[in-house]
Amino acid sequence: MFKPNFSVILSNVGNCCDRFCTEGYSAPFTLHQLFDRVSTIENVNGVELIGEFHITSANVNEIRNELERTNLKLVSIIPEHFAARKYGKGAFISKDAEIRNSAIVHTKEMMDAAAELGCPTVSLWPGQDGYDYFFQADYLKDRELFIDAIKQCCTYRKDINIAIEYKPKEPRNRSYASNVTNTILMTQDIGEKNCGVTIDFGHALVAYENVAESVALLKKYGDKLFHVHMNDNYTLWDDDMITGTIHTIPYMEFFYWLDKTNYEGYISTDQYPYREDSLEAVRESVEWMTAMVNVVNKMDKNEVESILATSDAVAASRMLRKYVFK
Repeated sequence: MFKPNFSVILSNVGNCCDRFCTEGYSAPFTLHQLFDRVSTIENVNGVELIGEFHITSANVNEIRNELERTNLKLVSIIPEHFAARKYGKGAFISKDAEIRNSAIVHTKEMMDAAAELGCPTVSLWPGQDGYDYFFQADYLKDRELFIDAIKQCCTYRKDINIAIEYKPKEPRNRSYASNVTNTILMTQDIGEKNCGVTIDFGHALVAYENVAESVALLKKYGDKLFHVHMNDNYTLWDDDMITGTIHTIPYMEFFYWLDKTNYEGYISTDQYPYREDSLEAVRESVEWMTAMVNVVNKMDKNEVESILATSDAVAASRMLRKYVFK
């Protein structure tokens, strides 16, 4: 029986803004209040923090107190490589050696904070490491810089996992860590056991992936699925909507393959409810995930595997209808 551990990116339950309403759609919350809000969500026992936004090397004790007070486990830290002006033309691939070094130093600081707080993973979203125009980028050199930087971080602390979160676009028009196969190749080039991949379900949808197949690929090529982010979208953009509201059946296959491949890491919400009550929207995502996992757990695994062995699409449809609507 699949029993996943759920966590929440702290800012998901806060005041979410977009590029049009930059002050956000609700009143702001303090760090203390954000921890309180996460702690009220049933079936959630973990939290994920963003460097500079929530955690720095200077406030580790404050974060420890919040974790102890709310009985939440810190499951991942996301270094801030995407919102600062200095990273506008790249973090790990910047042509400015000082900026590249700044990104590496910040990542190492977050690895140190993770180790101090008993957190196993630093999840890298290299949002600015890409390009926008033709003839703008040296594709080979940029990848060498990217791989070298992450390798430096991996070798700095082998007790902390580095998980690369891929996304095909945004904020750059094209990202180097753009899809699952591309990112698997990067982890193979980096060649460190503590280097793996974060699947963001919404990012994978925008990359036109069948996300269950992405899970299988990461299992086959080195058991490299280290972390998972959950949200939903219409496949055109990273809409960060309530999990399962659009891609219900693909989500069930995704959970089946997480179970089949023995995934034991955390599953974090990664959504930004702009106009909805953020706490209730995140709570609804967890409820959807719990409900879909319950359906998967009711499936007769012998029946599922028999269908997979025969590739019988009609039988697959009949089985799904039986479990979803009975």
